[in-house]
Amino acid sequence: MLQHNSHNIIYMYICRVCREREREREREREREREMSYVAACRLSVVVSQPQINPPLRSFWFGAAFHILRNPFQPAPLCVYHLQATGRALASTQPSGASSSASANMGSKKVQPFGSWRSPLTAELVSGASLRLGGAAVDSDGHLLWVEGRPAESGRSVLVREATKGGFMEDITPKGFDVRTTVHEYGGGAFTIAGDTIIFSNYGDQRLYQQTLKGDRSPVALTPAYDGPVVRYADGRVDLKFNRYITVREDHRKVGKEASNEIVAIQLEGDPNTDKLLFVSDKDNGFWNLYQWVEGNNVQPLYPLDAEFTRPAWNFGNSSFSFIETDGVPSGSQVACTYRQRGISYLGILDLSTNHFSPIQTPFTTIYNLFAREQYVYITAGSPTYSICIVKINWKNSTGKNEFSVVWSSDSIDIAKFQPYFSTPTVIQFPTKVTGQTAFANFYPPRNADFMQPEEEKPPLLVRSHGGPTSEADATLQLSIQYWTSRGWAFADVNYGGSTGYGRPYRERLYGNWGVVDVNDCCSCAEYLVATGEVDGQRLCIDGRSAGGYTTLATLVFSHTFKAGASLYGLCDLSVFQEDTHKFESHYIDSLVGKGELALRERSPINFLENLTCPVILFQGLEDKVVLPNQAEMIYKAVKAKGIPVALIEFEGEQHGFRKAENIRYTLEQEMLFFARLVGGFEVADDITPVHVDNLD
Repeated sequence: MLQHNSHNIIYMYICRVCREREREREREREREREMSYVAACRLSVVVSQPQINPPLRSFWFGAAFHILRNPFQPAPLCVYHLQATGRALASTQPSGASSSASANMGSKKVQPFGSWRSPLTAELVSGASLRLGGAAVDSDGHLLWVEGRPAESGRSVLVREATKGGFMEDITPKGFDVRTTVHEYGGGAFTIAGDTIIFSNYGDQRLYQQTLKGDRSPVALTPAYDGPVVRYADGRVDLKFNRYITVREDHRKVGKEASNEIVAIQLEGDPNTDKLLFVSDKDNGFWNLYQWVEGNNVQPLYPLDAEFTRPAWNFGNSSFSFIETDGVPSGSQVACTYRQRGISYLGILDLSTNHFSPIQTPFTTIYNLFAREQYVYITAGSPTYSICIVKINWKNSTGKNEFSVVWSSDSIDIAKFQPYFSTPTVIQFPTKVTGQTAFANFYPPRNADFMQPEEEKPPLLVRSHGGPTSEADATLQLSIQYWTSRGWAFADVNYGGSTGYGRPYRERLYGNWGVVDVNDCCSCAEYLVATGEVDGQRLCIDGRSAGGYTTLATLVFSHTFKAGASLYGLCDLSVFQEDTHKFESHYIDSLVGKGELALRERSPINFLENLTCPVILFQGLEDKVVLPNQAEMIYKAVKAKGIPVALIEFEGEQHGFRKAENIRYTLEQEMLFFARLVGGFEVADDITPVHVDNLD
């Protein structure tokens, strides 16, 4: 592995030299390269159109998959692939988009990193990205999904796809919000059985029944209590006994831990198969598919060093689904997805032969799926697609897997912003432990209108994901492009403990939270400095929830970074264990260890004498996972130490911000905070800075 990483370092150094020489070449060559890149970024959309001939479509998909699976392939070869395909498709591009891109590429300005003006404003980013809360199909084959809308204060609405000659329509009437707070993280807030919808309403957490035909007025199924104290999630319909089976979380006993039960509510529904499939990592350390048969016999279906599911942080996860015939699950074929070294794969598994037939798509990340008749529906994304719902006809008469994007989390026309998007590269870097490596998605700065001065390196923002056992994937996120289009480099780190690399990788974090994650974030930044990608004097770090803890721990237990931003992160593990909700009340025992000493030694609040750099904090005042007292404690302590610090609190926000105005404000203030205290440049945006204690 060390030899492999030496090759990587040499490779990245060579690429840096090549890029520096490329800048010295004439402007016409630069414009041609940029225009080819823009065309290539749009190919994944264009090649799905019927006017593209099959050989050309096959060429692009083959090239794309080749590049994805060979992240360290020399850059010139990749560029030639893209140029050839881009020129071949030039005639298929909309004339407006082409002329716009050409105009943008014609006159690049030389301006310092971080000071670039970008059309991806915080206002646009905060309002453009919708949240997806699950999807299902009704009895007529129409797709429905839950759409979280930042512009409506985060309200979640059930929407049905447009029928022929019609429009998409909201199914959820005003005054209702399809969202559950079981385990605080929620998920699985609705179920469809035929033409009947059962959903959890956010305001009172009661279950409601709604029909898609006739009077759509929601009718309450569960009693009203004194507030949202009885909650429901992840229900399933059992037609055999005419009941709705669901998880109930009861908070009625004040001062005591909530109780969780599986309950049944009398209801009509649809049939289930008698076969039982489940996911376990019991044999090879990876979450694989198994089948239970009578006699307590458990059989592996398709053993593979890959993950067939994701961490169960939310209800409603679905990584496999029985194929239906005439509306009834066949029991012999299963649509499933697995993830291997940062890439998702999709296919049909035949249970009689255990043969897996892959379904080729341009999507590199698949979150959930379900199947109905000849269609497989996936929630997916890629570096050129934001989170979307995709409908795939996996057994059409032509033998090709045709797909269409039914819904996208983008509420704007993404195509016109492609010249400002940075495409990530998966990097593998050495950690502090000899022989071990970790991973990150690295986004270089990119903006069609600007280029940097000679010899300048960009500032870097390292992101530590939440969980802490979640995963950073490469799906297009406008909130990341907000940074890179302004001249920042960005690294989304999959430190030891992240999902997607098997149990041994996840277990690196057991007993070592605040050590392994901290070291890996530092190692990633140091690797990018050593390979000449970023400026070692302008390293910043941020994170949300568990990632916020890693941010604070990194600033206290190391001196790699110059500033940090913690969004609803932890600073005192002892207080957190006493205050947090039931779902995570004992989780920390496996991450840090039991006992007050272990908690104290990993709590950043207890070692502030080591802190030397500024911090900005963001916190929702209705957060029940990480209570607001965590942000208040670290704010007061850092302020008393005389280090620049700011605390921004949001009324009405919980664990994760949902309101557009708060998402916008967070983006702007975090960027401006780093620019003022670390960047050494003036930002192009007109932003009024928040008051920073010990600075203003």
